[in-house]
Amino acid sequence: MNPYVPLLVMILVAIGMAIAGIVTSELLGKLTANRFNKVKNLSYECGVEPTPAAEGAGRFPVKYYITAMIFIIFDIDVMFLYPWSVTFEQLGLWGLIDMLVFLVLMTLPFVFVWRRGGLEWD
Repeated sequence: MNPYVPLLVMILVAIGMAIAGIVTSELLGKLTANRFNKVKNLSYECGVEPTPAAEGAGRFPVKYYITAMIFIIFDIDVMFLYPWSVTFEQLGLWGLIDMLVFLVLMTLPFVFVWRRGGLEWD
């Protein structure tokens, strides 16, 4: 048996499931498309009844989104440290230098954001 047959089967199953999901979504969407009600038209805010914005409240502060993106970026970068720590002895001095350069390159933006006040909530 060709060693690529299982890979081909897996690709076909993935494509089939994607198509089935799209078809099912279309069919269910057409069944419920004309059934609008008050709850269906409201914005979902974690189960809390949405409230209108206060007069002059302005836009929602973007700093919350920026902080979340910074967290995600640095969280993903820390994830790259795990494979390095597992194979540390096999990589030798070159692996250590590589990781130190990586850590410096990841620390510089963090310090930049920190010094500019990007992590302040005030």
